[in-house]
Amino acid sequence: MDKLDQITQRFEFLEARLASGETTDIAEISKEYADLKPVADEVAAFRQLLADIDDARAMLDDPEMRELAEDELPALEARLPEAETSIRLALLPRDSADARPAIIEIRPGTGGEEAALFAGDLLRMYQRYAEARGWAFAILEESQTELGGIKEVVASVKGQGVFARLKFESGVHRVQRVPTTESGGRIHTSAATVAVLPEAEELDIDIPAGDIRIDTMRASGAGGQHVNTTDSAVRITHLPTGIVVTSSEKSQHRNREIAMQVLRTRLYDAERQRVDDERAADRKSQVGSGDRSERVRTYNFPQGRMTDHRINLTLYKLDQVMQGDLDEVIDGLIADDQARRLAQLEA
Repeated sequence: MDKLDQITQRFEFLEARLASGETTDIAEISKEYADLKPVADEVAAFRQLLADIDDARAMLDDPEMRELAEDELPALEARLPEAETSIRLALLPRDSADARPAIIEIRPGTGGEEAALFAGDLLRMYQRYAEARGWAFAILEESQTELGGIKEVVASVKGQGVFARLKFESGVHRVQRVPTTESGGRIHTSAATVAVLPEAEELDIDIPAGDIRIDTMRASGAGGQHVNTTDSAVRITHLPTGIVVTSSEKSQHRNREIAMQVLRTRLYDAERQRVDDERAADRKSQVGSGDRSERVRTYNFPQGRMTDHRINLTLYKLDQVMQGDLDEVIDGLIADDQARRLAQLEA
């Protein structure tokens, strides 16, 4: 209860500061206020429930109100466990990156051309999911195979709570189906790797000019109108880490912006991973570990099912999932992550 008092007092202080207009750090206070408001609302609802229970118990001593209290009290007390859980969830430490946009990188794994085609299917699945949630989805870099599969794709997703919902998509996604290139009708197993990174801002990562090498090169095209391209593609190499980022849009200036954006994001993600590794040795056992070598999901087309192996969830609606209907599995992953962290706090 002392913790709840502190939250309420801090929230009321921030509210008063914003109402007064007498503050020079309005952006910082506004952000803290917005972050704290959902927690403060949960605290207020919890306190109101406790007050209602106390009132109902007091009414038991009043002969005229006793019958009403006996009707109301069981229902109020039945809400208490759920309210306590909501408070605990609200008080869980938040991932500071949850509100950020995300960078999604998809690459084919084992399975040759079929894996590349599946990587393209995953790209369209995330595009449709982003559209359904009103997010902005933009492809930053894409390399295709001759049959229309994906060799590699990097995309940006911007919107409300993007990283919070997409971060559990990182890992190996496996597909089981009859490839279009298979004449014998045999089911093949292929895989693609998805990495979801919180997008970094310039203030997050300082990249000295001496730490990078920028090369320009001719963008590869499919011939025809692409034959007479200029040397607009940009490749940036981060010398301390060896990370290489390319962008091959038409504008060399825009390519530098995109490549630096992706490079900052990868460096920021690497630093987050390092801090997380130091903080928790058992990190890889958690759903949200972001371990990209872990097989996270299987898409079985002959049986029309999708299975997420981390939470043992199987859905027999693969067509809808591939059309971007991901909320059920993402909600399950978030709930499982919250339950694990609650258990750690209470251990």
